[in-house]
Parts: sequence; structure tokens; C-alpha cells
Amino acid sequence: MARQPDDKAAAKFSSEDSALVRELALLLDETSLTEIEIERAGLRLRVARNISVAATMPVPVAHAAPVPVAVAAAAPVAADMSKHPGAVTSPMVGTAYWAPEPGAKPFIEVGSKVSVGQNLLIIEAMKTMNQIPSPRAGTVTQILVEDGQPVEFGEPLVIIE
Repeated sequence: MARQPDDKAAAKFSSEDSALVRELALLLDETSLTEIEIERAGLRLRVARNISVAATMPVPVAHAAPVPVAVAAAAPVAADMSKHPGAVTSPMVGTAYWAPEPGAKPFIEVGSKVSVGQNLLIIEAMKTMNQIPSPRAGTVTQILVEDGQPVEFGEPLVIIE
């Protein structure tokens, strides 16, 4: 809330001003606006709510599939897994998703048999969904990323043996 009176005498905050702030805050809630600014009789008033960027973006829904114990919890473990001969690494920076849409069946699970070219997961980058195909046939032994987790270029995603 910002108040810029015309002179120092008008700088006192009155109960009428408090009522106006409450009224504007209620209007913010009713309209889902994030900010309202008005100017009346030399009084300038701005009411805003703090929201994070994450609150305005759609949040992916977690899948019912159990999270494997092998999910990497620390960067050093992930760095070691990138040297694994069966590691499938991320070809880009983005957000990894296990399924084509929220609530859908995941592409793979630990223990799944995969063939060359089979879709393992999706990485969203710049609002584009990029399918990550399997470079080899085998069995998925570990899934190293959580659904909806940001990933870096070269980060290990899955281990196929």
C-alpha cells in the first residue's frame, strides 16, 4: 500500500482510509486481481497481494504410481549415475514429466521392458513437450527424476540395463 499525500498535514491515516483499504482488499479477493490502485482527493492508494510466480502457473498433478526408492536425492548421487553405462541423460533443460498428461498412466515404471525408440518421458521446454525416446532396449532399473522436476542438460533421467 503506497500513500502519497499532497502535503504533510494530510499524511495522517484516518479511519476512513482504513475502511477504504479494507474495501479494496475485499475487492481483490472477489475479483482475483493482484493489485488495485486509486487516487482520490489528493490521496493515492495502492493495495496489492504478494503472489509467487509458481502460484500462477499450472501445477502438474502427481501420479498414483509409487515413487521408486532409487530417485536421486542429492546431486552427487545423480553425478555418479551419469557415468552408468545404461544412463539416459536429458538432451535439454526443462521439466520432466512421467506421463503425457496429468492423471494419465506413466510411460514407464521401474521394471518396465522398453525397446529402442519407445517414449520414456516428456521434457517440457519453452511450452513445448519433447518426447524422450529410449536409446536402447532393456529393463528400466531406476527412474532418477520426480514427476514435474526441473532437469538440466546432461542430467541422468533413467537407467536402462
